[in-house]
Amino acid sequence: MLAAGIGLAAFAKGKSRPVEAVSTDEIFGPQKDTPLITENINYFKDVEGFLAKPEGIRPKGGVVMIHEWWGLNNTMREMAMNLAREGYVVLAVDLYKGEVTKNPERAQLLSSSVNQNEATDNLIAAVSYLRENENVQKVASLGWCFGGGQSLQLALSDVPLDATIIYYGMLTSDKNRLAKIKWPVLAVFGDMDQLIPLENVNSFKKVLDELGVSNEVLIYSGVGHAFANPTGPNYAPVETRDAWDKTLLFLKSNLN
Repeated sequence: MLAAGIGLAAFAKGKSRPVEAVSTDEIFGPQKDTPLITENINYFKDVEGFLAKPEGIRPKGGVVMIHEWWGLNNTMREMAMNLAREGYVVLAVDLYKGEVTKNPERAQLLSSSVNQNEATDNLIAAVSYLRENENVQKVASLGWCFGGGQSLQLALSDVPLDATIIYYGMLTSDKNRLAKIKWPVLAVFGDMDQLIPLENVNSFKKVLDELGVSNEVLIYSGVGHAFANPTGPNYAPVETRDAWDKTLLFLKSNLN
């Protein structure tokens, strides 16, 4: 899924299908028939997110899901419902105050214009909403690209989580900042990613190891940035399915 940052407008101009054209069924296969409750909810100031949860059963845990640079679009809603069918209550947040775009230049402007302090407050509010309103004891964050970087930013705040998942998001190797993380981390990257160099990924993992932070860093060979985006030129279906299966195992290990 496409990310934010310098150089991504050029990346997004590669051959691709429209952002909304691909169902998540194409990525993950037929969906479970778990009945769901879905609704738009106000969770932060005047911001609305998309909530999806299994109907009639107590959820296994909560997940704050963070969109890529397109905004909280239908693809993200499908992803939230897909994960909710696995038994989790998922709050897909909105960091763009309601705006969604299919234009790469606009998406880059939106993502680069995000005020990080406000975005972090937004994400913290999402965590609080899940814990206070949805009867969950454990909460994870999950994001792709722009959202992957935001998933890490949430982990670097003062709010404790139970798991952090980063799909090819911007990283830091600042030991003092990463020392705030006291829970497991799953990070997913491709070794051909020109936007998130392998050197940065390895430095990130090295610091987590030095700090004693439980982590699993998946580096897929031969794939580039945004390989899990079925609308993009780097889409790698086999690696995407494997990464998702490992994501579900990670959540099961840390939230159930």
